[in-house]
Amino acid sequence: MSTSLAAHPNIPTPDAFYAELIELHRGLSDEQSRLVNAKLILLLANQVGDLGVLRAAMAAARAGVA
Repeated sequence: MSTSLAAHPNIPTPDAFYAELIELHRGLSDEQSRLVNAKLILLLANQVGDLGVLRAAMAAARAGVA
């Protein structure tokens, strides 16, 4: 298992993924959408399973956000 965050595109069809991500939220209230996001984050974090990679991803996500 790699302990570094993948910095290159790693999804074969990123536009399709993005469309499905947007569709996931269709018809949900803001609160439901936040809950779905939280659940998805925890499921994906469990899939990654490496705390170092997760820390790097959190830092990258937070970078530049006020």
